[in-house]
Amino acid sequence: MDINKLIDTAIEASIEAGKEILKVYETDDFRIVSKNDNSPLTKADQNAHNKIVSFLEKTEIPILSEEGKHLPYDERKKWDYFWLVDPLDGTKEFIKRNGEFTVNIALIKGTTPIAGIIYVPVTKVLYFANSDKGAYKIEDIDSEDLHDFDFEVLRSNAVKLPVPDFERPYTVVGSRSHMSEETTQYIEKLKEEHGDIEMLSVGSSLKQCMIAEGKADIYPRFGPTMEWDTGAGHAIINASGGSITQADGSPLIYNKKNLLNPYFIVKRNL
Repeated sequence: MDINKLIDTAIEASIEAGKEILKVYETDDFRIVSKNDNSPLTKADQNAHNKIVSFLEKTEIPILSEEGKHLPYDERKKWDYFWLVDPLDGTKEFIKRNGEFTVNIALIKGTTPIAGIIYVPVTKVLYFANSDKGAYKIEDIDSEDLHDFDFEVLRSNAVKLPVPDFERPYTVVGSRSHMSEETTQYIEKLKEEHGDIEMLSVGSSLKQCMIAEGKADIYPRFGPTMEWDTGAGHAIINASGGSITQADGSPLIYNKKNLLNPYFIVKRNL
């Protein structure tokens, strides 16, 4: 299996999905509805899903997308590899028009992310990772004609993560829209341990990207998330030398019978 070629396909899918998202973002017609869990769904979520599937289905690897059909566990557990997709991570941030939303695509082997792609449509920043070759960031990656896109040029312009250390206080990053009481208590303990700390609030999987870059040190999440919320960022974190574990320190795994994540903590490699 050529992981780099699969990553290239996912990169192309993520950028094209980003274009679909921005088409809706630049209008007043979001067509917001509530899903069964009361989370919002917009026209952009579904359009991005359709675009991503049009690329990934060519790989003949199963796709598990937030906005797609979720097969029973008895079928999913037979998968050796699968794509894990969140077509628009941060729908609440999308609706608020603050730009803090992403396209997330992960390649999972068994229960472990081995490749991840996170694309930020508004800033045109791309993060991608191969577990064997590291994590990377590229700025201003937008291309009008991806059919002629040179991925060798793309890779030559990538910056390997994490970026060199710079002087700053111990930094905790948290959710802009989902701060729980358990998270607040955990942060208070960090203050006791590290003294003065800096708190940053960011939407979507950008929190994981900040850890991978070295812009933040820890992201505690004591609140509900789904596997597609974390899969791509998990691969990028691992490849950058950081870690994501359950709150009790045990591994965070994927393709579980219940796709709801347990509480988890993301840390950079200090």
